[in-house]
Amino acid sequence: MTTSEQPIEPTEVTAVADDDAAQAESVTDEATPIEATPAEEVAAEVTEEAPTTDEAPAAEEPAEVAEEAPAAEQSAVPAPAPTPGPRPGPRPGPRPGAPAPRPRRAPAPNAARPAAAPAPVAPPVDPADAAAAAEFGSGAEDGTVSVRDGDTVRVVGQVTVGEEPLALYIRRYLDLKAQVALLEARLASISPKEANASIASLTEQLAEPAAVGDLPALRERLAVLVEQAAAKAAEAAAQREAAKAEAVAHRETIVAEVEAIAATDPERTQWRDATARLAELLDTWKSAQRHGVRIDRPVEEALWKRFSHARTAFDKARRAHFGALDKRNAEAKAAKEALVVQAEALADSTDWGPTGGRFRDLMDAWRAAPRGSRKDDDALWARFKTAQDRFFTARKEANAAIDAEYGDNLAAKLELLAKAEALLPITDLAATKRQLRTIQDAWDAAGRVPRADVQRVEGRLRAVEQAVRDAEQAELKRSDPELRARADGMTAQLLGQIEDLEARLAAAKQAGSSGKVTSIEQELATKRQWLDVVQGTQR
Repeated sequence: MTTSEQPIEPTEVTAVADDDAAQAESVTDEATPIEATPAEEVAAEVTEEAPTTDEAPAAEEPAEVAEEAPAAEQSAVPAPAPTPGPRPGPRPGPRPGAPAPRPRRAPAPNAARPAAAPAPVAPPVDPADAAAAAEFGSGAEDGTVSVRDGDTVRVVGQVTVGEEPLALYIRRYLDLKAQVALLEARLASISPKEANASIASLTEQLAEPAAVGDLPALRERLAVLVEQAAAKAAEAAAQREAAKAEAVAHRETIVAEVEAIAATDPERTQWRDATARLAELLDTWKSAQRHGVRIDRPVEEALWKRFSHARTAFDKARRAHFGALDKRNAEAKAAKEALVVQAEALADSTDWGPTGGRFRDLMDAWRAAPRGSRKDDDALWARFKTAQDRFFTARKEANAAIDAEYGDNLAAKLELLAKAEALLPITDLAATKRQLRTIQDAWDAAGRVPRADVQRVEGRLRAVEQAVRDAEQAELKRSDPELRARADGMTAQLLGQIEDLEARLAAAKQAGSSGKVTSIEQELATKRQWLDVVQGTQR
């Protein structure tokens, strides 16, 4: 493999430019004859073939300026005779996949070139590193440079006789070594993709580089980096899988909650809260889809299908529920409107008793009617209550006027009540009956009393009349011969039974039988109670 087949790093272009400007030495590939080329021509060739795309490293631009500097200086001073100088080796070409370099316009004849910036100074080379690398290289008398690469020795280039043969190739090796060291330092902080790209580039550069140094050691270090990058990629893949699993679980949680809401009994569903929660879950899904970890498309599509199906089922149930609710509300509204119409028709009635009962029936029907929408129920109830209040207010005012008119009648009946209650207890039934009839006649003549006092005064008079009737019944029983004969026979029988029980009780007590004593005493008490009742009817 010749030098022309190896890509030159920006630092190498700078080194070549520095050598062209300072030493005017020539470096050739082993497969190319040595030719003398003016330094100005070398600079122009390097400048024209340098990458110009946006992807070219920024470090390549100073090299282009540096190579133009000697030509700019020569444009003002007559050029010296051509001296053997370095023929450019491998020039930096466009990177793989980069667009072709833009063609450069040729300068006009005798046109002065713009002043170039000073060439950047290459980083200093550590003498110890250079000496260690030089142990792996050798230079022949004809300028051929070789490197010991493991068990083989291969030619990496050729330089002009008298030139330091290994300097350029040692610098190339040190540049590769620096790139490996940089990747070692950055491997923990860069992405696996970027690490793999850097490893691929270095692997390509370290295949058979035109460089002098311990190349096997660099390859071993790169192999370690390959293993580390693979481990890091595996760890990143595991983290991605874990994050993906967590994202799937999160989506599963969302879908499960949506399905639970959709499966709730429509009669127990709080529709406003459930609808708001579904909107929140949809926003959560969209946020996870836009900003969360991407999950596999088949899994996402299956979950979304479940989500959409549950939401559709919920919407259907909601429409059906509110459709039935609207129908039920319409029926309730019609039923209550009919009750309101009847109440408003009775509002001005003066038939107080029957109309009051009718209003009570309407109120019972209102309570039994189904509930409608709050707005309709409130409006209809306001109309119903207005009609009801109008009737009962008018009745209350009429009763108040009646009560004022009947106040004197109440006073008269209270006096009659005092006379009637004074007849008790009854000692002379016939006289009591005559006096009560006189009081009753005066009671009827007194007239009506206020409604609030009717039950009170009527109840007191009914109590006196009931006492007289009870006395009449008792007198009838005493005066009936048949009843009296029965009572006398019962009395004699009870007296005989009581005497027998008393004798048995005395014998039991004498015998000391406590059980018989208790039983006989209970039976004796019962017989005596019966005797008291029978004798009471005979009085």
